[in-house]
Amino acid sequence: IESHKRTFVKTISWRLTGSTATFLIAFLLIGNITIAGTIGIVQLVTNTILYYVHERLWNNIHWGRK
Repeated sequence: IESHKRTFVKTISWRLTGSTATFLIAFLLIGNITIAGTIGIVQLVTNTILYYVHERLWNNIHWGRK
């Protein structure tokens, strides 16, 4: 079982990667840095919370562990 701190650090690391990709895709499609930034920030906050909760729930499931 991993600690809350480890889950949090993994969450931040993954979200920075994903949010950078989202921002770049939005900017390339829309061409507006403000709108792309807004999309990136909304996605960052929403997916950070969802990922953390997902990881903590799966941490309580023993299926597939040895």
